[in-house]
Amino acid sequence: MKDTRRARVNLGLLLAAALVLVTIDHRSVTESPFGPLRTVGTTLFGAAESAGAGLVRPVGEFFETMAEAPSARARIEKLRAENQRLRHDLAAQSLDRGRSRELRRLLGVAGTGGYRILPTQVIARRGAPGFEEAVELDVGRADGVRPEMTVLNADGLVGRVVQVGPSTSTVVLLSDPASAAGARLEGSNEIGVVHGVGENGRLVRFRLLDSTAPITPGHRIVSFGSQRGAPYVAGVPIGVVERVEATPGELTRIAYARPSADLTALDVVGVVVRAPQRDPRDAVLPPGPPKTKVSTPERATSRSPDAESGSEPGSESRSDAESGSESGPREAEAPRGRREGA
Repeated sequence: MKDTRRARVNLGLLLAAALVLVTIDHRSVTESPFGPLRTVGTTLFGAAESAGAGLVRPVGEFFETMAEAPSARARIEKLRAENQRLRHDLAAQSLDRGRSRELRRLLGVAGTGGYRILPTQVIARRGAPGFEEAVELDVGRADGVRPEMTVLNADGLVGRVVQVGPSTSTVVLLSDPASAAGARLEGSNEIGVVHGVGENGRLVRFRLLDSTAPITPGHRIVSFGSQRGAPYVAGVPIGVVERVEATPGELTRIAYARPSADLTALDVVGVVVRAPQRDPRDAVLPPGPPKTKVSTPERATSRSPDAESGSEPGSESRSDAESGSESGPREAEAPRGRREGA
């Protein structure tokens, strides 16, 4: 538009008209004549503003999100790491509680049997020369461990030490086919030998030396013990008999027992560094199921006072006949038949 005199005049007139309208609207205290126009304008401009905001806001939020994406990704990764750490701490606390419980049980067993033990932990399952089933412990020569020491846990016999390093040692498990340990039946002096049969430690074979000795499923077996407690100390639970094989014509009997210790899931164990001073016998065994007491009928026996006093029948009567007296005490000691006859 060209800056002409006419244009300036028109602009001045528009400004003057706007000033007059504003003055009239401002001075109208009760009701302004421009109220309907203001309402229509507010409605139109409000709708236009809402529509514009609805179109512009997503675009603005998109650009804002794109701008904050790197920091948001960093926060997400930080939260994931924190969540993973909390899960690891929770699992570690649960594992520590389980190990603490196993350690308390192990110390209780050691106290009952009189064993001096070195608590330790299984760190690996590995083979050893000449053995198929063995584990590695995190203690060694520096901790006082020597070969041919007994290893047990809170449930029963685990095995014996075969190799010792400066800070680690290797234990052959009781379930290894090359392993053998002297054993005894609970509550008796019947002894035999336990051999491993493999099978992932599920069973061990117990060869009872006396083929006539009674043995049935449910009988429990404990270690018989070796001289000076090497390689096995006495009184450690070995297992529970599950089945007995018939061995006709042989001098021994064979039974298969389930090991007391779970040899497939070992964690906290103890190395017996000093054997007990005396055989604990069956003291280390946990309480077994209650045994049914078989009652036998008593025979009714009638014993005469002569039998109770240890004198021969008729001796008192002969004495009375010889003395010819019937005193009170003699009469009380006489047989029942004589008293009734009198």
